[in-house]
Amino acid sequence: MASTALFKSSIGKKFLMGITGLFLIVFLVVHAGINSMIWFNDGGETFSHWAHFMGTNLIIRTMEIVLVVGFLVHIVDGLMLWKQNRDARPVKYVSNNPNANSKWYSRSMGLLGTLILLFLIIHTAHFWIPNRANQFATGEELNLFQMMQHEFSEWYTVVIYVAGCFSLFWHLLHGFKSAFQSLGLNHLKYNNLIETAGIAFSIIVPFVFAMMPVSMYFGWVK
Repeated sequence: MASTALFKSSIGKKFLMGITGLFLIVFLVVHAGINSMIWFNDGGETFSHWAHFMGTNLIIRTMEIVLVVGFLVHIVDGLMLWKQNRDARPVKYVSNNPNANSKWYSRSMGLLGTLILLFLIIHTAHFWIPNRANQFATGEELNLFQMMQHEFSEWYTVVIYVAGCFSLFWHLLHGFKSAFQSLGLNHLKYNNLIETAGIAFSIIVPFVFAMMPVSMYFGWVK
């Protein structure tokens, strides 16, 4: 009962957001690392090798289920926190200078998270769902590199992916540091390091993701 009450509280929700947030940060590192292998420019051979390993390894496939659950928990918990914060102040002050206390993106995590969710639906519909469906039906994986080349041959698809990465950048800019704070891992001695690492991570990872469709569209990767 006590544990249930904890996770229903604001502190419990923030702790859950921190745990799932750090888990998803690790996933982003792995995912970006695999994707970056397209720049070997070897016709997708290196990328396909590791994508096949990730798609067939039993441990990785089990973690995939945990990942999906982590995404869902993070999204639902985030929306609950957003609603809770909104309900706590139903009437805005007449005179208010919100930027004096927080950045706009830290106040817009619900919106940014929703945009990222819409992007994830499109992304999984393009790659993950067709590939897993084919695996269940035939036991064989699809050629993800060729699928990427096909999808990213259209300019509007590239624009959607770049926009999704831009939303991810703003979300991480607040979320990275916030995850450490929610877990009580902030300390005066390390706060500057965490903030610097968060800014670097927020720039590098979305940039890697965004450059993938851009590189394929312009023919920099073959």
